[in-house]
Amino acid sequence: MSEFIIYPAIDMRGGKCVRLIQGDYAKETVYGDSPFEMAKVFAEKGAEWIHMVDLDGAKAGRRVNDNHVIEVARKLDVKVQIGGGIRSEEDVDYYLSNGVSRVILGSSAISNPEFVKKMLSKYGEKIAIGIDAKDGFVSTEGWVETSTVKATELGVELAAAGAETFIFTDIATDGMLSGPNVDAACKMAKATGKEVIASGGVSSLNDLVILAAFTANGVAGAIVGKALYTNQFDLSEALEEVERA
Repeated sequence: MSEFIIYPAIDMRGGKCVRLIQGDYAKETVYGDSPFEMAKVFAEKGAEWIHMVDLDGAKAGRRVNDNHVIEVARKLDVKVQIGGGIRSEEDVDYYLSNGVSRVILGSSAISNPEFVKKMLSKYGEKIAIGIDAKDGFVSTEGWVETSTVKATELGVELAAAGAETFIFTDIATDGMLSGPNVDAACKMAKATGKEVIASGGVSSLNDLVILAAFTANGVAGAIVGKALYTNQFDLSEALEEVERA
């Protein structure tokens, strides 16, 4: 059985650490002025990975908060995965050549599938596919738009193109502390036959234990954001709980 990994999330907007509710830029809470200092806290508590999102980049379609990402990747003993505003091979190469372990391609999977397939062919497991879904359909451009493409169908297509890791977000649960959509994450893992990292809705240690119970089914980890920032539980506590599960 593969290891279940907790990915503490750092969403960046205007150089600060923020959380949005259901991807709504108008529903923002600022939790810190320094992404690096936040990442340092997570690293000290035992994080193996840090999940970073450039929200400004996702909206603008270009890298905006990349300097914060590189600082974390270079200075801390953690692996970093980054998504948001990555639209070109130059963007992918920039991050990977500066210490980032994994680059997440999301909206471009819909807008530029040939580019995504080329990146999968060239960089392999260093590329993760971010699939954000609303009612089973893929949302794009920072969740501003919903496509007519079914999330599982996109997953199957990109798995065939070489994707090994999917980050699946159920927008309905993101930032709501309402519990993760376990069923949807399992369906994506089953459809693709690949590892799926669940994102959205984790509110308690029990949510993590439930997700970790499906590691053998392909649910390889969970991204946790708001629950950590609002002190629903401590990261070191969560890591211990999942290890025991």
